[in-house]
Amino acid sequence: FCFCTGICSALKLTVPTHTIHGIEGQPLHLTVDYNFTATASEIQIIWLFERPRSNPKYLLGSVNQTVVPDLEYQHKFTLVPPNASLMINPLHSSDEGNYIVKVNIRGNGTIAASQKIQVAVDVPVTKPTVHTEPSSGVVENVGNITLKCTVEKGTRVVYQWMKNGKPLHAGPNYTFS
Repeated sequence: FCFCTGICSALKLTVPTHTIHGIEGQPLHLTVDYNFTATASEIQIIWLFERPRSNPKYLLGSVNQTVVPDLEYQHKFTLVPPNASLMINPLHSSDEGNYIVKVNIRGNGTIAASQKIQVAVDVPVTKPTVHTEPSSGVVENVGNITLKCTVEKGTRVVYQWMKNGKPLHAGPNYTFS
């Protein structure tokens, strides 16, 4: 239900509602759709970025076809009005946070809407390396061998040991740490 009256319902701004995952070093496109029922003489789009416990930073904005970037970020963010979608290229881990888009429509009065998009940056997992202790990998019938698997880089890494293509589970012969 909409409890507002008059022109406040004349602008609808749609963004992804779930967290958008991007890959570090790759471009990321934040898709924004908007539509309005008023007559427009000017369309303004503004993009801000905020991290937890910090003030939002201005990234870029536009009025009609003219884009005004923050000079600090002018080579990283792209906006092609009247499309309100934002391109981030390349994506870095420091780009993780909330992106705020605001659209203002001036016609017979001004209508405005804003939305927030949460972005998470994933670092690709590097090839794992496995070390054995003892390093020879040969043990007697009563000896133990320890296999250590590590990755140099990666976010949200999950390890799964397998034997002959089947997952291994803890038991009398296998312990995991």
